[in-house]
Amino acid sequence: MTQPSRAHRWICAFDSKNLAGVRCLGVGSGAIILKEGTHVAGDALKVEDSTWDAEVMKATELVMVDFWAVWCGPCQMVAPIVDELAQEYAGKLKVRKLNTDENPEVAGRYQVMSIPTILFFKNGRQVEKLVGARPKRQFKEMIDALLAQHAGTA
Repeated sequence: MTQPSRAHRWICAFDSKNLAGVRCLGVGSGAIILKEGTHVAGDALKVEDSTWDAEVMKATELVMVDFWAVWCGPCQMVAPIVDELAQEYAGKLKVRKLNTDENPEVAGRYQVMSIPTILFFKNGRQVEKLVGARPKRQFKEMIDALLAQHAGTA
């Protein structure tokens, strides 16, 4: 990897098989360093245009969908948090990830203009939206509130 200049820019190497950033270095105040082998899709299951209805729209439980792209630095920051949430809320929350570059139909349907965007669905309806990288605490607060709100509608 070449040495970065002082200008703000991203230097990334990608694993095209997994469609994940292997190594990204952000130069400047927004530095991100990912270990080799980091897989953006992680433990959260992948959803695509073709599986969207079955995985999200027909689900009766609360579903959290992370809209992301390989080249997106903030998406790389959020990915491990989404994976942790998928594990912590297993059985209570269905977590899915949608690559916007590979699945433009669904991203367009929900007017996802910035990534990462996290959409929450319940019984086929979008119930909440978060845009941009956020600390894990904010995701947990949103999830806990939605789970409490929807506990009686299962």
